[in-house]
Amino acid sequence: MKLIFLGTGTSVGVPSIGCQCEVCRSEDPHDKRLRCSAMIETEQTRILIDTGPDFRQQMLAQPFRKIDAVLLTHIHYDHVGGIDDLRPFCQFGEVDVYADELTSRGLMNTVPYCFAENRYPGAPRICLHTLQYHTPIHVNELQVIPIRVYHHQLPITGYRIGGLAYITDMKTMDDSELPYLQNVDTLVVNALRFHPAHHAHQNVDDAIAFARKIGARQTFLIHSCHDIGLHEKVNSRLPEDIQLAYDGQIVDVIS
Repeated sequence: MKLIFLGTGTSVGVPSIGCQCEVCRSEDPHDKRLRCSAMIETEQTRILIDTGPDFRQQMLAQPFRKIDAVLLTHIHYDHVGGIDDLRPFCQFGEVDVYADELTSRGLMNTVPYCFAENRYPGAPRICLHTLQYHTPIHVNELQVIPIRVYHHQLPITGYRIGGLAYITDMKTMDDSELPYLQNVDTLVVNALRFHPAHHAHQNVDDAIAFARKIGARQTFLIHSCHDIGLHEKVNSRLPEDIQLAYDGQIVDVIS
């Protein structure tokens, strides 16, 4: 099973418009961060996590093939703003989209024309499934378990897929979720910056502490803003088993 990082940046991306800091001026492609999204691929199956406003640009860099499922984490624009760009993939049939109840309701307001009784011609054909936390979803040969984390006070969805746990925009998690993260091989988790603290996001120290609690073999940090620093310098400060992910990175995951 392969994990492809399509985007690893925070809500405004990196570089940030109008900013002249060393990260935003960097010529290193590792410092160019589109909004957060990832894809899990096997020979049989392709699962997308989030469709942010950079989704079209991200998918132009990938081979064109069927998307078997889209997993949404929450309704914020930087995670669902590109959902209309699922249209080209509808030539393979309806696209199955999974989201919690809050996100499902939000989509009805964000893209109502996708769900109208007399659907707008050309709108993406979406089959929306409202998921329940801890109830497994089966996408071909892959089992997906939705878990609940908190983005400040907003409950949002993380996903366990085989040996992978993908969590973005988390500030806290109830200990009752930890059994669903046992024996994780690869952890993906958000780390906004080193400091200062943020009311709705983990910083790097929070993410490292969480990784130690989970005990994953390898951990990748995502949803990072320009304040985190230059990619190369950040990775030189991190433990060997934890690294700052970058756009386009491909990771092998034990399924």
